[in-house]
Amino acid sequence: MHDSIEHYMQTVGQNARQASRLLASASTLTKNNALSAIFTALEDRQPQILAANAIDMQKAHENNLDSALLDRLELNPSRFKGMLQGLKDVIALKDPIGEITDMSYRPTGIQLGKMRVPLGVVGMIYESRPNVTLEAASLALKSGNAIILRGGSEALESNKAIAEAIQYGLKKVGLPEHAVQVIATSDRAAVGQLITMSEYVDVIIPRGGKGLIERITLEARIPVIKHLDGNCHVFVEAEADLHKALPIALNAKTHRYGVCNAMETLLVDENIAEEFLPRIAELYAEKHVELRGCDQTRRILGESVKVATEEDWYTEYLAPILAIKVVSGIDEAIQHINQYGSHHTDAIITENYSLVRKFLAEVDSSSVMINASTRFADGFEYGLGAEIGISTDKIHARGPVGLEGLTSQKWIVFGDGQIRQ
Repeated sequence: MHDSIEHYMQTVGQNARQASRLLASASTLTKNNALSAIFTALEDRQPQILAANAIDMQKAHENNLDSALLDRLELNPSRFKGMLQGLKDVIALKDPIGEITDMSYRPTGIQLGKMRVPLGVVGMIYESRPNVTLEAASLALKSGNAIILRGGSEALESNKAIAEAIQYGLKKVGLPEHAVQVIATSDRAAVGQLITMSEYVDVIIPRGGKGLIERITLEARIPVIKHLDGNCHVFVEAEADLHKALPIALNAKTHRYGVCNAMETLLVDENIAEEFLPRIAELYAEKHVELRGCDQTRRILGESVKVATEEDWYTEYLAPILAIKVVSGIDEAIQHINQYGSHHTDAIITENYSLVRKFLAEVDSSSVMINASTRFADGFEYGLGAEIGISTDKIHARGPVGLEGLTSQKWIVFGDGQIRQ
């Protein structure tokens, strides 16, 4: 069986490499026409795609998937509309390919600069979310890359239905349908092949649980753009405006639970803890959020709050559970975030501009927010149209990865007969 998987994946890789060469020279108009044709195909096939998702959801319930995975898996008319809006936004984005920057003359008379180019072939491995199939494909196509998509087995029917619409749109404008390929097997050996095919794949982007990311990082022979988890924090500082702090802390935790930019730990300055904690706890109680707190938190809120362990400070719950810690000030808050956080997204609520500058400088995360919910850490909200993932790496992309994160640059040199002396 593994021999046949290896042969299958080699074929997928070869087709992707061939398609990437055609895409690299495709005009912006051609790429946008393909994305528009995909938009129409998705609109026309919405009933079939939602029906395919219903099959996946039924199987997921039968297999007792946890609530966070079920939330990520589900497509409904509202989320489908959001998918289509994301695609429209990608169509409207400026095409980065071919952009030339930093032009300058050298003493020899040559002129040099940098030109933005596609990465080539992107391998994407992800769990649950079928909307990622469209987001990843649209960003890859707009940035001139071919993409190989390996979704989780729990979303197989949804992904196949979406992929059919994408390939229809590609064929309609004369682009190779192999520019977007969804792996048709749930065999884990396919992942092992994909992350080692360096002759065909230029970068791997895993998007899913910590176990998946750790496996890909350990075994891949290809550069990886990744984030391990989303252990995000909100720090309510002593000079916070509580009229801002209360809705932000509520939204960051309860807007959606099964997402990587949801707050998992709330840090509260000891000078306002007595006033703030009972008010926010009441709001969390209405949402049935389980609270786990430090000793000071439990002294203020009572023993109905569970004891927070050392493990809680590291945990990405993806559920209606929140860890709360009372801190002595901004230095302890920053130390806690940098020690226990995942370098994803962290926020401070304060009216003190000097402390804002300190927080921005010292919190080592891919997104740092001032008086705003961590839920804004998202490619759509950042104006990227969509995102292929959120990177907590420092090279080559960091934070939400959109079009520019799927490109590289090469040096270009203009001469007029110069030779080196």
